[in-house]
Amino acid sequence: MKVGIVASEREEWHIQRLLESLKRRGAEAYVFPVTRLLSKVGAKPRASVKGHAVDDFDAVIVRKVPGGSAEQVFYRMDALHRLEEMGVYVMNPPDGIERSVDKYYTSALLESAGIPTPKTVVTEKFNEAMEAFSDLDGDVVVKPLFGSLGFGMTRVNDEDIAYRVFRTLEMIGSVYYIQEYIPHRNEDIRAFVIGDKVVASMLRKAERWKTNISSGGEAKPYRLEEKLAEVSVRASEAVGLEYTGVDILKSERSDDFYVIELNSTPGWEGLQSVTEKSISDQVVDHLLNKIR
Repeated sequence: MKVGIVASEREEWHIQRLLESLKRRGAEAYVFPVTRLLSKVGAKPRASVKGHAVDDFDAVIVRKVPGGSAEQVFYRMDALHRLEEMGVYVMNPPDGIERSVDKYYTSALLESAGIPTPKTVVTEKFNEAMEAFSDLDGDVVVKPLFGSLGFGMTRVNDEDIAYRVFRTLEMIGSVYYIQEYIPHRNEDIRAFVIGDKVVASMLRKAERWKTNISSGGEAKPYRLEEKLAEVSVRASEAVGLEYTGVDILKSERSDDFYVIELNSTPGWEGLQSVTEKSISDQVVDHLLNKIR
């Protein structure tokens, strides 16, 4: 049984844990960057990396698809789609990755599925962005449409600052993704979904409004309520992911909760520090059950 791990750094913590889990289960595991995929039409192998065929793999775990030019990103995703079409089980599926990396599409899918998510305005026009700032009570979070780990997110609660931020984004040709700010005691919940269940969860607590571990958030044990576990699985299904980190905010002003986003290549190093079961083992077990 051959399993590939799409990643750029073999020594990265998650990659090592996945390799160990795959080895314990008797699978051959290979690590390769998606940037090195060579594709052929009308000749074989149809997909290879450094001369080694990939189209005869049983499965591929996608840990990282780096950014790049529009052409590079489209090609990398096309290559994953083609692997899937050739019968290689790709986790997460390319369709799910494409949906989840696009914050607008994720927000729209959550709303369509009846899952609470913050009010959001997306536009390319400066004047409409300023109107959105006012309509969302003058306290918003401005996010890059594509991004992760909380990088590039900015809270704006002053009209003059909103003007400067939005003019800057206009100059560089950005899309405005503007979301209402939810007061949340500087904490949120990460639910880790594999298949049709939540396998672990944690509370992330920070000194400021950004709670990502990469931004200084601290992981704490958290027993997820049954309702939030059910919503997390529904969110994962709505976006089309096999394994994902679902980020949930609880309002400090009411009993309301909101699903903020889903991660198609979720990290779990912080989460593993507050749970006993091996998350890597559970990811691999789910994968192997799919291809046996």
